[in-house]
Amino acid sequence: MSTTVFFESERQRFFRPLNSSRRELISACLRALYERLHGPSADYAHNPNRESLKELITPVVREYLHDLDLEGGQDEFSTLDTSDPQLLSNAIIRALTRDGWLEQFPDRHGLVTAFRFSRPGKLFSEAFWSLSRPSRSRQRNMRGCRNALEAALSERGDAHDIVDAYEYAEKVIEDLTDGIDYLQDRIRHLMQEATVHSQWDDFVEFLDRFQRDYSKQLTADSATLNRNSIRQKIEALRQNAEGPRYRRMEEQLSDIAQWAVKEHSGPSVLEWLLDRIDEIVNAACETKQPTFVRAMETYIRRVTGLVQQSMMLRTGQNRHAYLGAIAKIAASDKTGQDKLLNAIGDKITTVELRLLDPASFKLRSATQRRKASTISVQPRASRAARLEAFLNRAESEAFAVSNEDLASKLRNDLKLFKHPIRLSALPPDSARDLISNMQAVEAVRNAKAGDLAATRLPHRVENEFYSGFDYEFDFKKKT
Repeated sequence: MSTTVFFESERQRFFRPLNSSRRELISACLRALYERLHGPSADYAHNPNRESLKELITPVVREYLHDLDLEGGQDEFSTLDTSDPQLLSNAIIRALTRDGWLEQFPDRHGLVTAFRFSRPGKLFSEAFWSLSRPSRSRQRNMRGCRNALEAALSERGDAHDIVDAYEYAEKVIEDLTDGIDYLQDRIRHLMQEATVHSQWDDFVEFLDRFQRDYSKQLTADSATLNRNSIRQKIEALRQNAEGPRYRRMEEQLSDIAQWAVKEHSGPSVLEWLLDRIDEIVNAACETKQPTFVRAMETYIRRVTGLVQQSMMLRTGQNRHAYLGAIAKIAASDKTGQDKLLNAIGDKITTVELRLLDPASFKLRSATQRRKASTISVQPRASRAARLEAFLNRAESEAFAVSNEDLASKLRNDLKLFKHPIRLSALPPDSARDLISNMQAVEAVRNAKAGDLAATRLPHRVENEFYSGFDYEFDFKKKT
């Protein structure tokens, strides 16, 4: 059996242009040539000659004119005058033709010598073009496999439908593998440059790709969703494999699927193709799709962690602002300190601090956590438990006074007496009045309307219940 040798005749140095000092320019020119010769907007009416090729790649050469890599040493591209794009364009066309990427042929219509890709040149150039081109696939290969099997079961079904179903099934694995490789590459890039700013564009690109491709791949084109339907159609084809139509299908497969005739094991090519489709769908459902979902979860978790870390760092910077304010106060004189403290005080006067009792927090034991997680039915409280809870709530709310209620009462008193009211003048006739007096300063400072003012007086209030500075309450002066 003869073996085809790739690196022979004009392909002996096939990859030399891609290993030159202008390799990035060479790959860009190959992408541009493939787009012109075989892309969606290719012009098949005219074959490009040398002048057409020069006009096509000259803009690319100008874009990559100063992109030179000398790691591989000196070569024919590094010694050229980089200020002349025409000279460099001619050198690229000569190199691609000499090393087997392009080939010349006589164009009988135009009576000129035209250029086209060689077969290996076209295949490798397509790889460069596909890497830089956003995916336009609708990711419906699983549904395509199901529909092709359904067409094979119909009255007009033939061997072409079986081959289509097999190719669609292979594309399912290719789609999932491409998604896994893409996400793993995103994860590696994320770990190399662990900053939100550099990764945000990549994450937005992932979201666009998810909406365009992956959402369909995980819903309508899901391997799990279509697996049972494909199995049923495969079983239906196997059960009717003895009929004359299926014998004719077997004969057709021998003509249109020579590769399957060579690779198959067993007496029937049709049975082998159906078994392979079943195996591929099972592999997609049990291995590839779960791996794809895990890779997506890992990427999203890494991005989320990076965002949380950035937010924590930003919060830490805000905390450092207090340290900066303290340092600034320490470095100022007495007048500057008073001015700065008054400004800070105006900003934080509405802040209300409430401290929680550390004794109220208790760590649960492992047994308690397991019990709490296994309870599925909400227990019904007994009458004694409800009564105890009601009494505890009544005790806790018996002396709870609303700040807004206190501020409203002070407004009414100020309007009634028409002069400022001192804290020492408020009588503590009951426990509720005593708590109201002790909470009056806080209520005035936290009033939503912001129309009250509490001014500290130099003398103190001394009684049997509390001791502290006296305050005067009044409406704020309008300026």
